[in-house]
Amino acid sequence: MDYHQHEKTDKHVSDMDFTTLKCPPLSAEDAAMIVSTRIRVGRNLAEFPLGPGITKEQRDKVESLVQTATSKFEGELAGSYYALNKMTEAERT
Repeated sequence: MDYHQHEKTDKHVSDMDFTTLKCPPLSAEDAAMIVSTRIRVGRNLAEFPLGPGITKEQRDKVESLVQTATSKFEGELAGSYYALNKMTEAERT
């Protein structure tokens, strides 16, 4: 409690609605420089421990679950999943 400065009963509220982001507009020139984007969400899944306590088998299962979930994205969320340890040099650039 002293370190995090909140009570045990406090709740974290996340707003994952991208329409509420306050981002400066990009010019066409700026947008043309964007080659790829990455979304990183650092969360644990209920059945798995956080990073330091997770086994290789559990990591593989988490990756499989995430890959399955992201393959179902549609519209502007649709894309490709690339495992970092399996990417080709062409995919890295």
